[in-house]
Amino acid sequence: MYKLIFITLILFFNTTFANSLIKVDITRGNLDPLPIAVSPLHVDPKSENQENVKVKELGDKISKIIENNFRSTGLFNPLAKDAFVQKPDIAHLKPRFEDWRLIKAQALVTGKIIVKDEKLKVEFRLWDLTASKEMIALAFTTTPSNWRRVAHIISDKIYQRLTGEDGYFDTRIIYVAESGPKDRRTKKLAIMDQDGANTKYLTLGNELVLTPRFNPANQLVTYLSYFRNLPRVYLLDIETGVQEVVGNFPGMTFAPRFSPDGKKIIMSFAKDGNSDIYTMDLESRVVERITDHSSIDTSPSYSPDGKYIAFNSDRSGLQQIYVMKSDGTNVKRVTFGNGLYGTPVWSPRGDLIAFTKVRKGRFYIGVMRVDGTGERLLTENFYQEAPSWSPNGRVLVFYRETKSGAKGEGFSAKLWSIDITGYNERKIKTETDASDPSWSSLLSK
Repeated sequence: MYKLIFITLILFFNTTFANSLIKVDITRGNLDPLPIAVSPLHVDPKSENQENVKVKELGDKISKIIENNFRSTGLFNPLAKDAFVQKPDIAHLKPRFEDWRLIKAQALVTGKIIVKDEKLKVEFRLWDLTASKEMIALAFTTTPSNWRRVAHIISDKIYQRLTGEDGYFDTRIIYVAESGPKDRRTKKLAIMDQDGANTKYLTLGNELVLTPRFNPANQLVTYLSYFRNLPRVYLLDIETGVQEVVGNFPGMTFAPRFSPDGKKIIMSFAKDGNSDIYTMDLESRVVERITDHSSIDTSPSYSPDGKYIAFNSDRSGLQQIYVMKSDGTNVKRVTFGNGLYGTPVWSPRGDLIAFTKVRKGRFYIGVMRVDGTGERLLTENFYQEAPSWSPNGRVLVFYRETKSGAKGEGFSAKLWSIDITGYNERKIKTETDASDPSWSSLLSK
């Protein structure tokens, strides 16, 4: 069982939302990262020594995670702490703005930490060094063991204040953890923080698991598993660990995914050699057929308002992406480029569809507008697929298979992320090989 611990916001003070001189242009990727100083969190004298809680070490860890989060975006350049000339406690009260500007910093994060009565309280402030003023100040309280989430939530607040959009740091990624030879892979469901920490394994690996997908509305997951070689669609409550079978279908089921409100599952179901798209109401368990075509229809994904569905089909002769209304009417083909298109996933913002494209033996992850125009291929490789959106619609996570060894005899599968600008491609650290990622919504929202 993996139970969420929610952080309580206990204090708002002097929060300033007036126009500032700092503004991070998130449409440009990492072309001009903002120099930002993250001061170490100083320890409040009222802190109490507790068993297994080293307060100063906790403050250093929180500061480091905030730095790492900023660096991972490609939008920020956290400055080296050995260049700081002002003590953390004094800077938190009132920075000497000219000192910080000397090291080229444009934004400053300061903070204070207190551990008392088995509670952790963290304050932080964000300063606009160009305008010499405070931008935001907040405090959070939780248990000391939950310090990592505090760091991610602070990162989200700062990201939102500097970019104007929601952050994505207080999130998790569920994926298929893989091990063993390629022809005999053991596959388990695994979940981790978006930065690769706190990995938990949710299944034992006794049965094949595929395509885990988060519910946009909560911490439920749907996935496909094989029981005695028959495909079953499961629901798993991440918070309680309760698992149930949604359906035990006589044919082959593919790619289950939630509707935006979390009340339905949409999937493709193969029967008599043909695959069509169906939905299931999770409360009534009523199944509704959405497409009825002699071709293969699969990989459905709802638009965030639930009014439309993107899917891929070979009804034109080659696998392409189509969009239709959620009742199956008004089907329109939206991809016409060279190559095969698959795994469409609608952005949480509603403005783009991510996809996998195969052309001349190469695999691409790309994005396009919902009508198929403005196609942009973000990354190319030997084999990669299964893009999943960050909750703010700015970053994609996907998995990539690579060969290793001089003769290409080795094999690995890893998770990668890339900004929708096409910049800042990064490998995400996992304990094992990994595939089929799905990004959660914000935990603190």
